[in-house]
Amino acid sequence: MRNMSIVTDQVRRLDAQIDRLLLHPLVDPENAVDEQDDGETEEVGARSTLSTDLASPRINDLLRIAKALSVTSTSVLPAVRIKELLHQAELASGDEPLEAQSQYESEVEWLLVSKATTQTYGLVLNTLLDQIIPLSHDIWYWDQILSSYTYSTFYAVQTSPLRWWAWSKDIYRESKLRSTLSRKTNVSSQSPQAESDGLLSQGWGRFYSIVRETVMERSLKDVQHKMFSTVTLCRSEAKQKQTQLKRLREMTASGLGLLIDEGLDFHVDENKFEIREHGAELRAVVERSVVLMDIMLRDVSNLDQGIADFEDKVFAGVREDPDLSINAEEVASKPAIVARRLLSILEKHLPEHITATSKAVRENGRPSRLVRYWLPGGLLLLSSSTILRILVNRQADIINWIRDLGVTAKDFWFNWVVEPVRKVIGTIRHDSSSEIAIMSRDSLKADRESLERMVVDFSLDRPSLAVEGSSTLSEIQVAEIRDKVKEGDVTPVLKAYEEGLRKPFVGAVRGDLVRSLLIQVQKTKVDLEVAMTGIDALLKSQELVFGFVGLTPGILVTFTVLSYLPGILFSNRRGTRRRGERVGRSVRTLRNIDRIFTEATPVENNILAYKDRGLLVAEVAILRSLVSGGKLMPGEIEGEFLEDLNDIAGGKGIQIQTRALERVRWAYARWLHTN
Repeated sequence: MRNMSIVTDQVRRLDAQIDRLLLHPLVDPENAVDEQDDGETEEVGARSTLSTDLASPRINDLLRIAKALSVTSTSVLPAVRIKELLHQAELASGDEPLEAQSQYESEVEWLLVSKATTQTYGLVLNTLLDQIIPLSHDIWYWDQILSSYTYSTFYAVQTSPLRWWAWSKDIYRESKLRSTLSRKTNVSSQSPQAESDGLLSQGWGRFYSIVRETVMERSLKDVQHKMFSTVTLCRSEAKQKQTQLKRLREMTASGLGLLIDEGLDFHVDENKFEIREHGAELRAVVERSVVLMDIMLRDVSNLDQGIADFEDKVFAGVREDPDLSINAEEVASKPAIVARRLLSILEKHLPEHITATSKAVRENGRPSRLVRYWLPGGLLLLSSSTILRILVNRQADIINWIRDLGVTAKDFWFNWVVEPVRKVIGTIRHDSSSEIAIMSRDSLKADRESLERMVVDFSLDRPSLAVEGSSTLSEIQVAEIRDKVKEGDVTPVLKAYEEGLRKPFVGAVRGDLVRSLLIQVQKTKVDLEVAMTGIDALLKSQELVFGFVGLTPGILVTFTVLSYLPGILFSNRRGTRRRGERVGRSVRTLRNIDRIFTEATPVENNILAYKDRGLLVAEVAILRSLVSGGKLMPGEIEGEFLEDLNDIAGGKGIQIQTRALERVRWAYARWLHTN
């Protein structure tokens, strides 16, 4: 997996240490030549020997291969490429290890095998990480099955064909064996002619009776099915598989932590200048790391042993390994031995480990998709003809539904989006056609003028009611009456109405009562129109607000549809949802890291055990991939976050690691939403 950059960083750091301890002395003439204190002639001879070595085609080829094995990319080299480069070096091509022709060539060979060891180390770490991370999903699947009796029932139904198939194969195998034994018995007791007749007449009947007897005997012997239900047996099977997966996860984590803590651990002082002493220490570490990887890969997938037994067995194997000799005198032949051991790891032990782990996961992991979804798929297949027949019979209705849906969408768009937008634009431009009005413009003016004429005419006909004691009205008095009518004062009409009420019959005959009533009806109409005019003015002042209110439902529905459909049709527009999922997974990963520290049993020097260290590195690798791949943080913040993750994964002590975890929680809560 490309997301395991924690391994790449580790391998790159180790490769840089190897370059500083082995490559720099080779390219620096002052360090490459032995110190000479006896005279200038010997120093010149040594430098001449160095020049001859540098001109050797063999050394140039080795340097080219060593350069190809350097960690310069974002990931370690694949196993095929590492094997190809080791074969090109021809260090382990023969039965006997090839010895270097000079001291300089031996140093170059050590540089090459050290870089190959670093690449193989990174490859093994990546392999273990790639295996340990998916196991959590399978373990979680069995947790779901065991947490609910309903899920257990579903699992029993899903796996029922497999159980029937296994039971049928056992019945067939046992029946076939019994049939063979029965046939041999009959052959020994019958003549050839009788045997031929019996085979023709009774063969199938005998086989059927044998199968029936086998089924009956197995039913009688199968005590489990008599005592427990099928669902209970399936739950027991799920629990057993989950236990095996947890054991495999712990064993893999132990191997991972063992390699991280003990593999390629160069305890060198960078302030020292004894290059040859550093080189000797590095060679010993490289040899030991190769043996450690070899023995670990052989036993890490063995689930019949405990973690403590596995670790003791690995360290005992390293101590007793015949190729590992720290005080060996045959240093010249060591690069070939290490190269041969690396090829054995890449060609045999690593593939065997991958195969064994894959087999264990296949046997104990979650069932395949075919097993999990055969029931709904079968129901869909069986009902496909009915569904097809319904679709064909209702073809016209379906077409009409689709057409109506299109027409409805079109009408909604034009009536609730386009038309309200046009009205809002018209309101902004003061378009007269878009104005809101309860009544026509000149209605109030005409009714008010009509009321004025009615009152004036009534006053002219009955001047005594308008002005007491007057028989006629002047122009000034008429103008005053008009002004009072505009203000709503119709006193002459009301006086006539009051007199008419005192003598209704006389008023009705004279017509004053009816006339005053009609004028009051007109005044009521004018008052109503005045009130409506006020409401009309209020509406016009809020015309733009009402326009946007009418536009809002269409815009909301359109926005919801346009934002929801692309998320279904185009997966590249699910960024927000995916980011939320990554944040949620990051929070759960932080929870797993905290749980590892809580349940860990520290060993000496307050350092995590190998199993806990492996689980911790796996969770940190997941968290790095989530943050780096999801772009959850800005670049500068992400760099600081990765630095804090390195502090968590480092082996500096539980106190330092837990402080780093707390720092991650409060420093990056804004992006991870952990608060």
